[in-house]
Amino acid sequence: MLFRPSPAAQRRPPGYIEPCIPTLASRPPRGPQWVHEIKHDGYRLIARKQGDRVRLFTRRGYDWTARYPLIAKTVAALKISSATIDGEAVCCDAHGVSVFEELHSRRYDDRVTLYAFDLLELDGEDFRPQPLHVCKVRLERDYGDSALNSRSIIAIHGLTTCN
Repeated sequence: MLFRPSPAAQRRPPGYIEPCIPTLASRPPRGPQWVHEIKHDGYRLIARKQGDRVRLFTRRGYDWTARYPLIAKTVAALKISSATIDGEAVCCDAHGVSVFEELHSRRYDDRVTLYAFDLLELDGEDFRPQPLHVCKVRLERDYGDSALNSRSIIAIHGLTTCN
C-alpha cells in the first residue's frame, strides 16, 4: 500500500511547523510536571520569522500574515535572524478581556494581540525537544521586556493581560 498525504498535508507552506494540539481529558492532570495555562478565546497562530520575512500561520497551515499586520510588524522588528513562536491571536476589550466576537468579525484585525506561549525555534536552534518550562523561561528572558511585551505580542510566563 502506498502512503498518500492528505490534501491538508499537501498544502502546508514552506516554513510551517505543525503545533502541538491539546487533548481533551475528563479532568485536569495533577503533579509538578504539568503546566496549566489560561485558555484565551482566540485563534491559534504560529509566528515565523526567517531573515526579513515574517509569516503568520493558522494551526492548519493557512497564511494569515496580511490579516494581522500589528503582529507581523512586531515579529519583523525582533532583533533575531529566525524564530518560530506558538501562540494565540486574541482581541481584547478596554478591560483586557478577550472578546472572540470582535476577533471573528475581522473589524479589529489591526489591533489583534498574540499571546506567545511557546518558543519552537530561535536563530536555528530547535526548542521542540526541550521541556516546556525551558522554552517559557527563554521566551520571557529574551523578550519579556522587549517588542514581545508591546501592545501586539505579550509573552506568557505566568498571568498577563492585554493592554
